[in-house]
Amino acid sequence: MKIQNVTDAAFRKYGRVISEIDFTELIEAMEKSPLPDDVVYEPSIDYLEATSLMEKMQTVYYGELPIQIGYCNGHNHLLNAVEYHRSSELDIACTDLILLIGCQQDITDDFTYDTNKIEAFLVPKGTGVELYATTLHYAPCSVGDAGFKCIVVLPKDTNLPLDAKHAGYEDALITAKNKWLIGHAEGGLDAGAHIGLIGPNVSV
Repeated sequence: MKIQNVTDAAFRKYGRVISEIDFTELIEAMEKSPLPDDVVYEPSIDYLEATSLMEKMQTVYYGELPIQIGYCNGHNHLLNAVEYHRSSELDIACTDLILLIGCQQDITDDFTYDTNKIEAFLVPKGTGVELYATTLHYAPCSVGDAGFKCIVVLPKDTNLPLDAKHAGYEDALITAKNKWLIGHAEGGLDAGAHIGLIGPNVSV
């Protein structure tokens, strides 16, 4: 699969590179985070939210809405699913990593998505990107055999357990607060997840 760079023009419909902020403090704080053989996601980490960048990102990037700073770390080479939010997501690469992304506009009326439309983008270590709300994404992928570490910034309570049952129409896709998900049959997702990815389980 062709791997592009987030600095390429092709990335502009999905998001933008954040060039106006130095993420060194956050990346250094991430050194104590684990790097498992599989993938781990933690939506809110106290030592990341204690950095001086917490207030700046909340004020500048989320217009003073409460936010959370967590991470997604591990080893992965597969798409497995796509998700989207009703908000932008900030991803900050603490290692080189690859994002597999697509457009929400390409989801069909019956909530399927052709994985042949997925594109791959390298996010070099130290780079922060904003993924727009309409950008389909999931766990990052490793570069070669190396693991990845990625800081994830989202509105507060995103990806936490739901308070009510959801069913029907797009509501059938929601698996956590502010998280709509479409899975692949080979993705190993929990029972009850909407399986609607058509095509190969993309790998890099």
